[in-house]
Amino acid sequence: MNPATTPSSEPLSQPQSRPHPAASPLNRRRFLKAAAQVGALLAMPQIVSAKVLGMDGGVAASERIVLGGIGIGNRGSYDLGCFLQEPDVQFVAVCDVKEARRQAVKKRADDKYGNHDCATYRDLRELLARDDIDAVLIATGPNWHFAAATLAANAGKDMYCEKPCTKNIAQSLALAATMRRTGRVFQAGTQRRSLPNFAFAVHLAQTGRLGPLRTLYAQPAGLKAIMSGWLPPEPEPPKEEVDWDLYLGPAAWRPFNKRELDGFNFEKGGGFMGAFGGGGCLEWGSHCVDLCQWANQTDNTAPIEYEPTGNQLHARYANGVKLVLRDDHWLPLGSCPVRFEGDTGWVETADNGDIAASSNDLLVGRGPKIGGYPADFHIRNFLDCVKTRAQPRANADVACWSHITCHAANIALFLNRKVTFDPKTCMFIGDEQANRLRSEALREPWRA
Repeated sequence: MNPATTPSSEPLSQPQSRPHPAASPLNRRRFLKAAAQVGALLAMPQIVSAKVLGMDGGVAASERIVLGGIGIGNRGSYDLGCFLQEPDVQFVAVCDVKEARRQAVKKRADDKYGNHDCATYRDLRELLARDDIDAVLIATGPNWHFAAATLAANAGKDMYCEKPCTKNIAQSLALAATMRRTGRVFQAGTQRRSLPNFAFAVHLAQTGRLGPLRTLYAQPAGLKAIMSGWLPPEPEPPKEEVDWDLYLGPAAWRPFNKRELDGFNFEKGGGFMGAFGGGGCLEWGSHCVDLCQWANQTDNTAPIEYEPTGNQLHARYANGVKLVLRDDHWLPLGSCPVRFEGDTGWVETADNGDIAASSNDLLVGRGPKIGGYPADFHIRNFLDCVKTRAQPRANADVACWSHITCHAANIALFLNRKVTFDPKTCMFIGDEQANRLRSEALREPWRA
């Protein structure tokens, strides 16, 4: 299942294709001999197993989505489990800069399929060069998400990409533009878009059940934006064991340190314009702010004002609705809470699947409770869209604007002052200092 797509002529550092050897002349005698061989082959009875045809209750090979994985760590391992349980997925290859992870994922896939076929790669470009792979799971650290997604799109692959998907405003815009240009199916790993309690709360907001919307609340899990620093240098392991240079990828070079390799986060807010991460505002915000964007029907824009206020950040959309990022004053409903308030009512929900509202009447028709924020529904939505070529729930344009909102909030936090943003130009108005934080340089050879 690999719809014909012409990859971009300007990929991110794609490996050079090898020239085919010059074909020898095909004379009449060789042609007739080859034709006779083909005819004999076609005349032979063809025995095809029921399993291949899907007659045993399985999925025919022609209907399977061939999947590869890039950067399969803790979160990626969970995502992979969701993919492996889908009968129309065939996982064939893993790429990771860590040898131990490559082998662990290979064993998992080989054990499932009862073979030794799962290929391993250290460089994602080698995996993406395979013509038989339809889609990839990108679950690297945030530093790699944009570059890996761009390379995958240019290689003609659809992708499920974990969040945060980008590190800055410029990358958010470029990611959406790349997916439109290449026609690839992109699903951001903001799986709460596919969970019934969040969808029901959004439905109340969008259908006027709360009255005209006034204020949206999102939990950022930490309102801090600082530069990432360097940890003390340590001896670098062998490249086959851990490829530190590939781990850094497009990030600025820094010396090896095992804590960074294992996901060390500077004061749980680091990496704002440095190598890794984007702080709590981007990590949790890419979920919670995304849900607020959805409720406000502003998936194609972002707030126009952002201002740190005490231990909160207040933003305002052009339609007058207010967005408040805060870590306190939440009901005990679990992680990743959101709250939508209108003139006549409010609703709040989070990861335990419960929904609280200003009136029990608002909860009529809410549907079954599903807690624990599973990704199954979101991944199924992605797979269905790979087959139909429809836009998934958290497509690249949706992810673009929810991430831009988080990046703009991070910039206001970093500058510790109010900033004004123009969603049409994606520039801060009259603010050179803020505009300089819209992007960052990428290290060679990973420049877009």
